Amino acid sequence: MERAEDAGIYKLTDDLAIIETIDFFTPIVDDPYSFGQIAATNAMSDVYAKGGKPLTAMNVVCFPVKTMDMSILKEILAGGVDKIHEAEAILVGGHSIDDEELKYGLSVTGIIHPDKVVLNSGAQIGDKLILTKPLGTGIISTALKGNKATKKAVAKIIKSMSTLNRKASELMQEIGVNACTDVTGFGLLGHASIMIENTDVGMVIHSTAVPFFPETKELAKMGMIPGGLHRNREFRQSMVEINKKAPDYLVDILFDPQTSGGLLISVSEEKAPTLLRKMHQEGIREAALIGEIIARPKGRIIVD
Repeated sequence: MERAEDAGIYKLTDDLAIIETIDFFTPIVDDPYSFGQIAATNAMSDVYAKGGKPLTAMNVVCFPVKTMDMSILKEILAGGVDKIHEAEAILVGGHSIDDEELKYGLSVTGIIHPDKVVLNSGAQIGDKLILTKPLGTGIISTALKGNKATKKAVAKIIKSMSTLNRKASELMQEIGVNACTDVTGFGLLGHASIMIENTDVGMVIHSTAVPFFPETKELAKMGMIPGGLHRNREFRQSMVEINKKAPDYLVDILFDPQTSGGLLISVSEEKAPTLLRKMHQEGIREAALIGEIIARPKGRIIVD
């Protein structure tokens, strides 16, 4: 807990540490089963960001029993447990309360060898940055609430948000990387800021190389902007220097709060091509090299 890590890590023995994390939120899609899958995938992502393996999970449920049919909750929990099983983890219980607003997620325990923990700090000068999923889930989810998102766009983000970061995590452990975080509520630039905050390195993000869902561009131009995006920008703008030529919609996408986003990985220049190639071969087709770690200005991000 010395830094703002994605999960808590506790060393049990010289060969074993546990990873502890919890995450839950309100529905971001209409289908209950899909919501359950997304919430579970998102909760387990912090374990994958550390390079670990989810072992057990517990449901966290807030449900309005007086105003919503219990069949909806059954579908949500079915979606969640299916993803837990896909991760080869086990559901061992949970806790539920009667709440006016529906919420669902997981408390997750993972395991890892203490020497193999991947922190969100540790990026080295010359490292390349790889992002494993496209951005834009926050903007498209906001458009969905306003009935402005197409079925095709919604289907794309559901598929992305319900895809485990398991394979990307396994590949980065196989290759060996210097740092990793998962891109969620703080957006790409928010989580990137955490990686270099109070360190002796800086970062360059090549805005045109960052993958995003194509529909996001027009929706951002229409003003389909989640409130969290503005908060992300306000909180981190002092650390970020953005090229004036970067279009406003693209800057919005870079600050867009993600749900169950991809991994942002800092890997040596020598290993980066191999890691990227293996990801593409394993079906992580939208993984992209989006920037690098630089010496100056330290503690700042240049968006070119």
